[in-house]
Amino acid sequence: MCRSSLSPWKDENGNYKFYGRLNCGVCTLNLVDVALSSKGDMNKFWEILDERAELCHKALLFRHKYLEGTVSDVAPILWQHGAFARLKKGETIDKLLHNGYSTISLGYAGLYECVKYLTGESHSHGKGFDLGIKIMEKLNEYCDKWNEEHNIGFSIYGSPIESTTYKFAKCLKKRFGVIKDVTDHNYITNSYHINVREKIDPFEKLSIESKYQALSKGGHISYIECSDLTKNIPAVLSVIKFIYETISYAELNIKSDYCSVCGYDGEIKIVETDHGLDWRCPNCGNTDHNTMNVSRRTCGKR
Repeated sequence: MCRSSLSPWKDENGNYKFYGRLNCGVCTLNLVDVALSSKGDMNKFWEILDERAELCHKALLFRHKYLEGTVSDVAPILWQHGAFARLKKGETIDKLLHNGYSTISLGYAGLYECVKYLTGESHSHGKGFDLGIKIMEKLNEYCDKWNEEHNIGFSIYGSPIESTTYKFAKCLKKRFGVIKDVTDHNYITNSYHINVREKIDPFEKLSIESKYQALSKGGHISYIECSDLTKNIPAVLSVIKFIYETISYAELNIKSDYCSVCGYDGEIKIVETDHGLDWRCPNCGNTDHNTMNVSRRTCGKR
């Protein structure tokens, strides 16, 4: 997954360093489970969030302690030949695990569904947005506290939960039943992302998500899902310019398929047939799967 996983770090001269640093892993909070477990009681919600965050804290510390004492010889390319460092043979990697040089991440998933259940609104506006920001600020408070306590680079990470988005949804539905706009789909929304079902233009989406990115310093990415924009390059350039000026990290996902029968290079459509849904080339009508190339992302809901 292409996204940042390192929070900012400066060397002894006050210069930012980006290369040679590393992330030691992530433990992800299921925010939807926290909300549903609270049954809508906000005092209970914050109490349960504290408990679940502490579980993540312990899990991350275990990972950190497990890495301590590792000698550079276990992976010479990484530790001795410059991928991460140029340590001596037999030297431990411990000095790279402290002072924020490496990071270890508190992840989070399902902010939309969490806030939707607690407020009845999306986290993109109104009291839903206010609560969404408050939750993100609370996650940062945990990391700040742990960093001060352990001198380790804890950071907030918008976990690329990929197939876990379905695993979490399945477990939530089994445990809490079907709740409209919360557990009634086969996925939960990734990290802070605005739900894919919400009607919103790309500029507003990026503008709102930029506020959440600023509170997800250990890793984040935003997406704009697009149809075929090959004939609308000015629109692409407008979005890219807006990304550059507004948000830290975002991308456009554009479908680019190919039909070997007619040479069509664009989006091959899904159509209804007597036998269900099927792929059809919009240029020549070809439905032979052996003569077309169709690529779709099938995990990691936005």
